[in-house]
Amino acid sequence: MLKKILIALAVIVVVLVVVVAMQPSEFRIARMATIFCITGKEISMTFESQHINVSINRSADQVYAFASNPENLPKWAAGLSGSIKNVNGDWIAASPMGNVKVKFADKNKFGVLDHDVTLPSGEKVYNPMRVFPNNDGCEAIFTLYRRPETSDQAFAEDAQAVARDLKQLKELAEKIGS
Repeated sequence: MLKKILIALAVIVVVLVVVVAMQPSEFRIARMATIFCITGKEISMTFESQHINVSINRSADQVYAFASNPENLPKWAAGLSGSIKNVNGDWIAASPMGNVKVKFADKNKFGVLDHDVTLPSGEKVYNPMRVFPNNDGCEAIFTLYRRPETSDQAFAEDAQAVARDLKQLKELAEKIGS
């Protein structure tokens, strides 16, 4: 009798596992879902992205301190800022696109340099960036998102501009304390 009960319980467990495994999870549904932009074109819920990085022969703390200071932005991020000023608590940068507002993540011990750039149109663009240790030096990595309607050529040019900016950050940071 005990053997029959155990077999029945095992069968029930197997059936439940199969039923649960066959059900679509919210995560899978969210990943597979698509949205339609105003033009009616189907676009993915995620942007294509490219990670652009540079190794820097300075500590992550030193590079983070330099790069997280908005006043230093024009020194290394020419693709974003020719000049920058603090206007009533907002950092306003003169960029090739016109004046933009730049808002960095709060100072943190994790090297997070994420920043929002509010374009002249009012559109806000999120830009993930990190500085993290690599032995005695560090890595600086920027994630470039390909926005809808961005051509292959424009995306490649954006990536080149970010790479130039990170190279400039490397050159300046490696002069710190030398």
